[in-house]
Amino acid sequence: MNCKSCAHHCNISEGHTGICGRRRVVNGELQIPYGSICSLALDPYEKKPLYHFHPGDYVLSFGNLGCNFKCAFCQNWEISQVGKDPDVHGQEQAVTAQQIVNLALAHRANGIAATYNEPLISSEWVTDIFTLAKQNDQPTCLVSNGFASQESLDKLLPVTDAANFDLKCFTEDGYKWLGGRLQVVLDTIKAFHDAGKWVELTTLVVPQFNDSDKELKDIAEFIASLDPSIPWHVSAYHADYKMLDGPQRTPPERLIRAVELAQEAGLHFVYTGNIGGAAAYEDTICPQCGCKLIERRGFKIAANRLQKGRCPNCNALIPGRF
Repeated sequence: MNCKSCAHHCNISEGHTGICGRRRVVNGELQIPYGSICSLALDPYEKKPLYHFHPGDYVLSFGNLGCNFKCAFCQNWEISQVGKDPDVHGQEQAVTAQQIVNLALAHRANGIAATYNEPLISSEWVTDIFTLAKQNDQPTCLVSNGFASQESLDKLLPVTDAANFDLKCFTEDGYKWLGGRLQVVLDTIKAFHDAGKWVELTTLVVPQFNDSDKELKDIAEFIASLDPSIPWHVSAYHADYKMLDGPQRTPPERLIRAVELAQEAGLHFVYTGNIGGAAAYEDTICPQCGCKLIERRGFKIAANRLQKGRCPNCNALIPGRF
């Protein structure tokens, strides 16, 4: 049976799962992850990370088990690799879409996010939750690796307001090692942007994998060619999962170098993640006059000087949903 939830388009035989380890054929029918979650939290949008989408507001975040990639450096492997790695186990809890939306409303969240694991492997479930959320005036956002099929895009684009996609590297060999294809991810990013959705991108800068000047420059130039106002988050890696014996952490100077290369490519908004102190680029700066618009301390907003989405100094309109 052919599964079309992501770009793998797995042909799944009876009793087996697709590459994600979660979508299984039983008695000739495709069983999908639906009606359950393993993670639920009230997060600031900054944690997704989304810096230009309702900054300072909280979003109800939910996730399930499984992923269609096999990243050896996965920072969330305890849930993402369930169904593929026999040493990884996870538990789910039954829940309805209405219960999730009711929780968001009860806790005065300003939105619902599909995150933590890979939402594309449960695109039907995410679509139903987002549809109900939209009916209740709740913004919706997707945090994904972007390895989407056209079928999942057709479902999700009409009901998704914002997305943060992991642009993990910029070579086909790199994506082959992770279990995907670069062009599919680039096409997904473009599809969301062209559809008028708010898009931000994240790259986990992994030593000896994607941290060369050339690769960081290539990513920055791709983003600039699509839209220089797309925020790019470059985040520090820490050794995890199957890469515990390699470099333990991204040196701060590599993140700073990524920021420099992004600025040279013409990007207007570049942020560092998982790093503090003088090396952190957390604040939103007006690209026209240099005024500090939003000051951040980690995931918290220390000051927001935007006035109806505009710079108070030069009146420039700042891209985002404010």
